[in-house]
Amino acid sequence: MTPFERPPEQVAFHRTELSVILSLYGRMVAAGEWRDYGISCLREVAVFSVFRRTAEIPLYRIEKRPKLRNKQGMYAVIGTNGQVLRRGHDLKSVLRVLERKLIRAVE
Repeated sequence: MTPFERPPEQVAFHRTELSVILSLYGRMVAAGEWRDYGISCLREVAVFSVFRRTAEIPLYRIEKRPKLRNKQGMYAVIGTNGQVLRRGHDLKSVLRVLERKLIRAVE
């Protein structure tokens, strides 16, 4: 960043990141697990929230925090109670914690 360049006003997901997230979202909707989503772009974090029903609190939040890029990783999956389920540098590997919900025993 140059001295005259301003930092971005808000953090947002890039098209490639949204593609990965929406691919997982589509599979979970098809499985009947998820029903709705919301996207928030704030000053320090971008959040993709997943809901079972529209009027509930989010089941999961997928967060992007660029300030943590050099530390723990800028992507995180956070559960309903605020517990960090997974954090890392690669979005696909972080989202694997949610893909486990798709694997079910066939009866």
